Amino acid sequence: MAEPSESPHRSLYKAVGSPPWKEAFRQGCLERMKNSRDRLLNKYRQVGGNMPGGAQNTLLVQEVMQEEWNALQLVDSCPEVLAQVEEPMDLAVLEEIQQELIDQEQSIISEYEKSLQFDEQCLSIMLAEWEANPLICPVCTKYNLRITSSVVVCQCGLYIPSHSPELTEQKLRSFLEDHIHEHSVHCPHTPEFSVTEGTEEKPNLLMSCLACDTWAIIL
Repeated sequence: MAEPSESPHRSLYKAVGSPPWKEAFRQGCLERMKNSRDRLLNKYRQVGGNMPGGAQNTLLVQEVMQEEWNALQLVDSCPEVLAQVEEPMDLAVLEEIQQELIDQEQSIISEYEKSLQFDEQCLSIMLAEWEANPLICPVCTKYNLRITSSVVVCQCGLYIPSHSPELTEQKLRSFLEDHIHEHSVHCPHTPEFSVTEGTEEKPNLLMSCLACDTWAIIL
């Protein structure tokens, strides 16, 4: 009766090498995980921020270990390393490396979550200030905006003539809040505001976000 085929994970455990060789594989895996930060966060966003439990359900650990193992198989200039790789390896060694990668993965995700929380707090503060105070300039976030003769101005140097004679601070506040809320539906990061020249040499108030690479003209 044929023996059942082994899982790739267990085959990797058996093939990787003896403990003296562990450090080279460990460092390679950790560096590979560090360089895969964007790929990890993309996977994290795809699952909706819900990290599955258990080491076997980590987002990127197994891929990183397999990729590093495949890369090391191509190294034929180090016969002493290859000789060690052929020897059986204690499962505890690879499990130790795996746990380090799990810790690194969780650390990257934790750092990302803290960044999201900070952006959400900044957005909440910005909206609260706009609702409680005269309209704050979204570019400098320091001085109040004023609208005089259909021109939007701020002490920071912002100067945007408007084509609408009916523009008021309340309407401009509504424009800003609507665009910010619309952006927050698909991106948790806080957008930035700047003044840019339009196609007809008219300055425009632009909202942009580097995180999701989107932009919108407010005025």
